[in-house]
Amino acid sequence: MEKKIQEAVIAAIKELYGQEIPEKLATLQKTRAEFEGNLTLVVFPFLKMSKKAPEATAEEIGQYLKEHCSAISGYNVVKGFLNLSIGGNAWINVLNEIDANPHYGEKPVTDKSPLVMIEYSSPNTNKPLHLGHVRNNLLGWSLAQIMTANGNKVVKTNIVNDRGIHICKSMLAWLKWGNGETPESSGKKGDHLIGDYYVAFDKHYREEVKELMAKGMSEEEAKNEAPLIKEAHEMLVKWEQNDPEVRGLWRKMNEWVYAGFDETYKALGVGFDKIYYESDTYLEGKEKVEEGLKKGLFYRREDGSVWADLTGEGLDEKLLLRSDGTSVYMTQDIGTAKLRFQDYPIDQMIYVVGNEQNYHFQVLSILLDKLGFKWGKDLVHFSYGMVELPNGKMKSREGTVVDADDLMQLMVDDALKTSQELGKFNDMSDDERKEIARIVGMGALKYFILKVDARKKSQ
Repeated sequence: MEKKIQEAVIAAIKELYGQEIPEKLATLQKTRAEFEGNLTLVVFPFLKMSKKAPEATAEEIGQYLKEHCSAISGYNVVKGFLNLSIGGNAWINVLNEIDANPHYGEKPVTDKSPLVMIEYSSPNTNKPLHLGHVRNNLLGWSLAQIMTANGNKVVKTNIVNDRGIHICKSMLAWLKWGNGETPESSGKKGDHLIGDYYVAFDKHYREEVKELMAKGMSEEEAKNEAPLIKEAHEMLVKWEQNDPEVRGLWRKMNEWVYAGFDETYKALGVGFDKIYYESDTYLEGKEKVEEGLKKGLFYRREDGSVWADLTGEGLDEKLLLRSDGTSVYMTQDIGTAKLRFQDYPIDQMIYVVGNEQNYHFQVLSILLDKLGFKWGKDLVHFSYGMVELPNGKMKSREGTVVDADDLMQLMVDDALKTSQELGKFNDMSDDERKEIARIVGMGALKYFILKVDARKKSQ
């Protein structure tokens, strides 16, 4: 619309005053609230051409635009400012044009289009998705649609955190208190079932810490010496040593969780082109860390742990391998990055991750560059504000989260109830009512989440 009016202004100047002007002289700005109009043209740059007073020049241009530009329904002059009103029919025509073209405003994707990989979601297999994941998934999915519309090839990817101490906590709790419970026997989604055991572990663990502190230990000592956390660490070591029993339990419980995740993703309307699993990528990361150790890029401490000294870059020292040889998130991210760039000729890598991880990605970029990956410095962290409850951060281990499935169902139920009360569902079948309620409820949720500036915290 603005472009069309700008072109009409340029034509008006040529017709009225015989002068060709550049686009920058025909710049339009939003009309101030106290004046009538939608867009304002400053006419002072045209006074030498018109050889008339500002008001007369604005009047001439305004009259020309009203007669020759169908978008303009009226105008008013305030000194050297021409305030233009856009007619309702003009907006209707634009909307009809947009509606008639499913690819309106999009740039075509060609063989030469850059390939952008966007990582989002990144769930842990010890708990269901929550409100924070909803924001992450919607931001990632929307970013993918925007990048595609701007002429990029896009690969939507997910890295599933399916290994580590947090996974072992849920596994250990299930062994101790699960009595063979399954999604089928409990009637629960698999991710919800495993999340319950993660919460159970934390409950018993905190009780053990409290008992040890009552016997004279400091809080830090008690947290390290509690029997449950020691068992969880032992299980993690066995997992990395490929113990058949531990691996078998891990595979079974993860399959329960994946089935639950798939239901949630489908309801949310998001998906992925490629899913990576940390259980596959962490060995690649360990291999690159060992390679960096041999090259003198990293160093090993007396306890056997491996670190990167980044003090020269104005940062601190970063743990890459624990003393027992197990890897950390940073190591896994290095391995995942390596595999991704082997799998795809990526031109740009974008990580959609909360701003609590700003430092992590700053370090990851430096480490990838040190390890010789030419794309290390160019990775993009799409940082967004975390979602918090009125009483603070959500904590899955304490069960203080807004569950994604519950939230989506609540939105759909509210849409159904409100529509019924307003009589909107008269003469509709049950299936039609349910589908409309789903569309309205999920649309409202997505709008509410995405309307907030991604850089701001959401509450």
